[in-house]
Amino acid sequence: MLLSTLQTPRSLSRLSLTRHSHSYNSRASLTDQTPTLTTSPPPHSEILSTRQTLLSRRASAVDLALSRLARLRLAEPRLRAFLHLPDDDALLAQARRLDARIAAGDDPGPLAGVLVGVKDNICTKDMPSTGGSRVLAGYRPPFDATAVKRLRELGGIVVGKTNMDEFGMGSTTEASAFQVTANPWDESRVPGGSSGGSAAAVSARQCVVSLGSDTGGSVRQPASFCGVVGLKPTYGRVSRFGLMAYASSLDTIGCFGSSVADAGILLHAIAGHDRFDATSSKQDVPDFQSHFVSLSCLESKPLKGLRVGLIRETIDKGVDAGVISAIRAAAMHFEELGCSVNEVSLPSFSLGLPAYYILAVSESSSNLSRYDGIRYGNQVYADELDSLYGGSRAEGFGSEVKMRILMGTYALSAGYYDAYYKRAQQVRTIIRNSFKEALSQNDILISPAAPSVAYKIGEKKNDPLAMYAGDIMTVNVNLAGLPALVLPCGFVEDGPAGLPVGLQMIGAAFNEVLTLPIHCTGLLVDGALYITGSFVFFTSLLVLKDIK
Repeated sequence: MLLSTLQTPRSLSRLSLTRHSHSYNSRASLTDQTPTLTTSPPPHSEILSTRQTLLSRRASAVDLALSRLARLRLAEPRLRAFLHLPDDDALLAQARRLDARIAAGDDPGPLAGVLVGVKDNICTKDMPSTGGSRVLAGYRPPFDATAVKRLRELGGIVVGKTNMDEFGMGSTTEASAFQVTANPWDESRVPGGSSGGSAAAVSARQCVVSLGSDTGGSVRQPASFCGVVGLKPTYGRVSRFGLMAYASSLDTIGCFGSSVADAGILLHAIAGHDRFDATSSKQDVPDFQSHFVSLSCLESKPLKGLRVGLIRETIDKGVDAGVISAIRAAAMHFEELGCSVNEVSLPSFSLGLPAYYILAVSESSSNLSRYDGIRYGNQVYADELDSLYGGSRAEGFGSEVKMRILMGTYALSAGYYDAYYKRAQQVRTIIRNSFKEALSQNDILISPAAPSVAYKIGEKKNDPLAMYAGDIMTVNVNLAGLPALVLPCGFVEDGPAGLPVGLQMIGAAFNEVLTLPIHCTGLLVDGALYITGSFVFFTSLLVLKDIK
């Protein structure tokens, strides 16, 4: 058994701001053999560490790729985070090209040698992109999504396509047409969704960072369940070109990383205006990395003067006691770091969930109409056109997708449009205004990322209303189009080593530059310095420790 005597993260003692955390770091050997683990401190940023390793010639891009691939393949049979993996030769060919550029003295790019997982609803021209649906089984797009194209241009290597709920409609990956991903903290539990594969892959160190999509919390809730950093940018910050549409006014490509620094660097790489997406913003993209502050430069109260609003409605009935306790502890620690923390009431908060599900399913009923077996999607043989449409969709779509299409079509139908869709849009405006007012009096707002920790696989599969209720913490942010970042803030006593709780931090539109450095300047919660990546190390061990 591999490191079966591991101490869990709950045993970490509270750290002082004046010193760095020294925790174990998992690092695979630079061969294609079974990964080994060392006790060197984990890097502040795996992206920066990878780049420095390559430029200093301590290891080649091929060596690093082999190292990560060995870990990926060791964990994958049990984790099932990936739907598609590239041919090893093709991936290593990319690494060799990077090594050649470095040998020639060229700049390999800020993401040089970084292995990136990409959610399966984001198009990649060299791998299948199915959206987790059988209707697109085997589909290979002729182009890369803009986000994928940009990260590749900057030296990133796509290591595979990650599992997801079909077309993003789900919170567990159980709605995937192909497989269910396990949570690295407890294999009997869900990793969250719909970007569950992307979150689990980063948590288990199968890749350095990953891309997901967030329509109603699909980056932030899995980040909370899997104990990693999840970043949902402002709507329009990242191009949606190449992202399979679920609800176009809500969809956002987001980032997963083992540290806030990595999430910020990845966002900077993929953000910016794109002529192929009319909704992408022309606002300048700040260099998030330049705003990060070294721990050694911090004062005893580094966040003095920051106004933090704790959303009262998110720590009320329906939220697990352990989650509330962790969030309140995080709020107290904000005060220790110099912040002023006040409870903020958003009376419209509870209206977000029903409004979101009306708007999202309405847009999906329109967007998914293209999968008819003729324009897109696998085709079922039929003698008549209507039978071809019906048969292709009946066999291609899963039950969750069919249900949401039906609900959306109903909400948009004559006689019901004003009662449902129009009213939901009016509620959306109310929610947007309430956030605007709250953020005029506070620099950031905080809340849990989910009302509970990760639950058992199958526990809520037959109770869709209970599963939908789990989105209450996140959907309002999408309706308002705001940026939000989630990182671990504590544990609930459950599972083999406790289960992580995620803290959500919400900023004003296009103000990611504020929320990111807040975390990187040394947020200490529940005894762990999360920017070191120790969460990811412990998570990876939980996946690997029983593999012989």
